[in-house]
Amino acid sequence: MMPREKFEAIIEKVVSSLPRAFRKRIKNLSIMVESWPSEKDRGKMILGFYHGVPFPHRGPFYGNVTPDLIVIYQGPIETLCHSEEEVEEKVKEVVFHEIGHYFGLSEAKLDEIEREIRTEIKEKKTKGRYNIALKNKK
Repeated sequence: MMPREKFEAIIEKVVSSLPRAFRKRIKNLSIMVESWPSEKDRGKMILGFYHGVPFPHRGPFYGNVTPDLIVIYQGPIETLCHSEEEVEEKVKEVVFHEIGHYFGLSEAKLDEIEREIRTEIKEKKTKGRYNIALKNKK
């Protein structure tokens, strides 16, 4: 297992890579790392968890409350990945997903966004291979 400090550094890097407009709106949020989900959730593939009051639901009386919490589970993420680069990409995906919940996005909406992103990435990779193949034929 990757040292906890290194894993946490990846999370910090991901959060600092968020567009400034989003970072400025994140208030009263704590992100922590746990090795594995609780025993009752062990059979499920849970990579992260958001608990709190989503940003759009905070009214004028929201205050003096404990921070919202995002938990990133290191063990399941590393189990899915075969390299450090894959761990970094999966952490990015999970952190963005959980921050999406912080901003009030539903699981269905996040799934839709993530599908669109995967499709765009796949298309870019395919175009890149196609362009390389064309260049090599010349």
